[in-house]
Amino acid sequence: MTRYDVAVIGAGPGGYVAALRAAQRGARVALIEKERVGGTCLNRGCIPTKAMVRDAEVYRDAVSGQYALRVDTPIQVDFAKLMARKQQVVDSLVGGIEHLLAARKVDVLLGAGRLLAEQQDDGRLIAIDTAEGEQVIIAGAVIVASGSVPASVPIAGVELPGVLTSRELLEIDHLPESVVVIGASTVGLEFACILHTLGSRVTVLGRKSFLRDAEPQLARRFRSLLTRQGIEVQVGLEFSSIERLEDGKLRVHYDRRGAQHADGEIVLLSTGRTPVTAGLGLEAAGVSLKGRAIAVDEHLQTSVSGVYAIGDCIGGHMLAHVASYEAEVVVDNIMGEPRVADYRVVPSCIFTMPEIAGVGLTEEQAKERGLAFAVARFPFMVNGRALALGETEGQVRILYASAGEGKGDILGVHIMGPHASDLIAEAALAMQLNASVDKVARTIHAHPTVPEALMEAAMNAGIGAIHFEQR
Repeated sequence: MTRYDVAVIGAGPGGYVAALRAAQRGARVALIEKERVGGTCLNRGCIPTKAMVRDAEVYRDAVSGQYALRVDTPIQVDFAKLMARKQQVVDSLVGGIEHLLAARKVDVLLGAGRLLAEQQDDGRLIAIDTAEGEQVIIAGAVIVASGSVPASVPIAGVELPGVLTSRELLEIDHLPESVVVIGASTVGLEFACILHTLGSRVTVLGRKSFLRDAEPQLARRFRSLLTRQGIEVQVGLEFSSIERLEDGKLRVHYDRRGAQHADGEIVLLSTGRTPVTAGLGLEAAGVSLKGRAIAVDEHLQTSVSGVYAIGDCIGGHMLAHVASYEAEVVVDNIMGEPRVADYRVVPSCIFTMPEIAGVGLTEEQAKERGLAFAVARFPFMVNGRALALGETEGQVRILYASAGEGKGDILGVHIMGPHASDLIAEAALAMQLNASVDKVARTIHAHPTVPEALMEAAMNAGIGAIHFEQR
């Protein structure tokens, strides 16, 4: 029986980072994965969709007529080439991770890992169900990084061909003429933007909310923008069934002040994700759950000593970059350097068109906490770089304390506009370093750049921005 210092179950952005970091620290590491290194993020989520977004942006810009481009024939989408480039990007990144794992002498064990009830004095037993049969290893510490899967949707007809989750949608072989997206979520709206831009007719149907994870005012602005672009959006629905029509299309039946329906060549189910906890031997090992997720303490240790859990399987912030952060926290704890997970500053990004990003409190959350705050904003329509890019939709919004000892402290930053996913990093760093709006406003920003919008928003918390009069 092979013994390891650390065994990691799941090779997504939490698991492979944990394995690489532990190996850097001198540990002998086993990384157990039943599919492919990289998990959902690299193979079926963050990375392939961002490659597709880029192709959609290039096509949008080429056909917009606002740039110095002239072609003799109509520009068309080469969907096969788009999907091939998407896969090339994925394979390149996965190959890079596999190279790093090999270079750091991490043993990658292909199979489904599960904890066994038996435990030896020098570690925890783990069974791995492989194509060749069961293999058992022993590890001094175990990190469960099993991730999540698309949440099931209790609607009759979800088993019909053409009703897809994001995983299957990433494998389609042609651009659909029409798409119905069930779920006005981050993933659903990213795909809605991609497919609409490439030429599909898109309808988005939400049960309760629209972009629940975004700052509400920006979400409302974005919903209005989608409507102007031609994407139909309806929220507040109760779904009844999906049926196949005689012409081959799918019809989604729902109720919104009466029976209604929407038709599409395919239906995308995008109603959130659920932690993966089944089949891991958690109950047999005595690991406690909290609802559908694995329960952990502030050090990310489960109810069983020496067994840790990170990433989507513990619920909370189900984001790839949070899983990677948690991986580093756990490895420090395993290596005898106690560290508590700190979630005060967690940026989130939505790769729609335009992008939306945020960090910290929203206005509603600040009100719920009884905080005295104000909002400073700056629109991209007067930012020189945004104008040059031809991307002027959106704004920067900074929430800051307006009274008390911490007056001027940044409580949250929310952005809709060009490169919002990049801009939010400066906001997150400012908050992590406890920089005030005044410090941000007084920091020299390069010109002409999009980040100047963040600086000028911070100026509006004082005597005012140079290029915009906030009323």
